[in-house]
Amino acid sequence: MRRCSAIKLILAAAAAAGLAAAGYAASRPQPAQDKAQYLGSYTWTVKQPWFGGFSALKITDGGRAMVVLSDRATLVTTSIQRNQGRISGVTAHTAHGLRASTGKTLTGFAGDSEGLAIAPDGSRYISFEGSARVARYHRPDGRAKVLPRPKAFRKLPRNKSLETLAIDARSRLYTLPERAYDKDGQIPVWRWNGRRWSRPFSLPPRGGFLPVDADFGPSGRFYLLERDLTLLGFRTRLRRWDITPDGPANETILLQTGPGTHDNLEGLSVWTDDSGGLRATMVSDDNFLSLQRTELVEYALPR
Repeated sequence: MRRCSAIKLILAAAAAAGLAAAGYAASRPQPAQDKAQYLGSYTWTVKQPWFGGFSALKITDGGRAMVVLSDRATLVTTSIQRNQGRISGVTAHTAHGLRASTGKTLTGFAGDSEGLAIAPDGSRYISFEGSARVARYHRPDGRAKVLPRPKAFRKLPRNKSLETLAIDARSRLYTLPERAYDKDGQIPVWRWNGRRWSRPFSLPPRGGFLPVDADFGPSGRFYLLERDLTLLGFRTRLRRWDITPDGPANETILLQTGPGTHDNLEGLSVWTDDSGGLRATMVSDDNFLSLQRTELVEYALPR
């Protein structure tokens, strides 16, 4: 979410808090037998012009490394220091400004990068919200290879489009919009199989929460991070589904916070720690505003 949009959103918070997404599914989500358990938060600061606006991340190396994406087309690699498993420091190593297929550095409307997925070969896939598209980067400093854009992408609203990107065990990409429901009032999900895009399933919107990122866990379950803005601050929700041949099943709410519990959490990475525990790490988008902060938040997830 870009800064100007964040300010508009804050000014409209009273209305946004009262919105309820239409088209609820007939089946309600199941309560989790074991909810996500809060582990800790870390406020990350770096005095560099590229720092801030983080909208996606991927945790690797058992929680000791992180790739994080800014919504101003900057991809940052880091190492993470931990004390008894909790984040105690983050060291930035490289910060690459993403380039277009022409080789020019992406800026402004064209550079509104929101989602990140990393393929087994190390390629980075980035989803963009301004001009809705997904691009592949063989190297962070290389030129973009833009995937074909279906007609549906071209019809998405300018600042509510491809906010999320996830990759499954078969290297298929999944993306969905922040706020652009289909004719049945559902959240459309698109999948890239390496040759073409399809619409394998939709997800039910619930309440005023909007999707901001997604990931697949090691068991193949699909996790969706959602955000809601109220007059008292941001709320965060994490939902989970089993992906079956018949579509998503067993919808479960793992986490739902009260207003102001965390900052504007927009990025999600689900990973396994050295002891085999399942974790969710989330990063907040500070919108390059001094009133907000870049926060890394971790929860232990039930298996």
